[in-house]
Amino acid sequence: MHKKRETAAAARGPYGRKVVIQANRSGFLYVLDAKDGKLIAVNAFGKVNWASGIDKETGRPIVTDVFKEALEGKNVTVWPSISGVTNWQHLSFSPQTGLLYINTLHVGMTYEAPEPPKLAPGKPSGAPTVKRTVVTDDPNIRGFLKAVDPLTGKSKWETPYKSPNYSSTMVTASNLVFTGVMTGEFQALDGDTGKILWSFQTPSGIIGQPVTWEKDGKQYVTVMSGLGGVYAQRGGDPNLENLPTGVSLWTFALFDK
Repeated sequence: MHKKRETAAAARGPYGRKVVIQANRSGFLYVLDAKDGKLIAVNAFGKVNWASGIDKETGRPIVTDVFKEALEGKNVTVWPSISGVTNWQHLSFSPQTGLLYINTLHVGMTYEAPEPPKLAPGKPSGAPTVKRTVVTDDPNIRGFLKAVDPLTGKSKWETPYKSPNYSSTMVTASNLVFTGVMTGEFQALDGDTGKILWSFQTPSGIIGQPVTWEKDGKQYVTVMSGLGGVYAQRGGDPNLENLPTGVSLWTFALFDK
């Protein structure tokens, strides 16, 4: 299992403060003072039932009975799933809109306590394992790209996807939000409304990071297409069953209207 990459972005926050913003896998969005680490705001930015909030004085989660029952080995459904509300993909921040653009998962998980091992003299017993089952509110929606207020965790808009986007987001000065889609589309969305303005189908799923660069006065956007990762291989997502896994690199030029 790969080590989780920090999903953090530095931005100049309200009242001119320099802040560090992290959309945590746990489902909570943290805003901290970049100078002293003081917690300015922390709010849920997706569906969470294992904690009711975060204590701003201690930074510790306020756990619910769902969390306690899970520790006791009871059968429970926990939101988010083991993959989190977001995972390794990072967010982007627009100083123009004051919003964070975050690809999120909308998937829970049911945990069933393991059966006790059957013990017999001279025979291996085996280790009991917890049975985990993915649950969704809507089988056609497993993720959203969200435009989130960093101080409240609330979304200005949410664009749904049938599979969660593991690609990171990139927002430009022209207010375009670029992201890759697990089913292979590379898209540009309106930063104010979440409307999909442009979509291009690549041969495989996109889980990489879009980047932008300039040559001879012209701006380009590049992204890699190639499905992989734990979710794609073991998530049981029916939308990804027959998706090719070959790798290719795509570059697009941006033109003025």
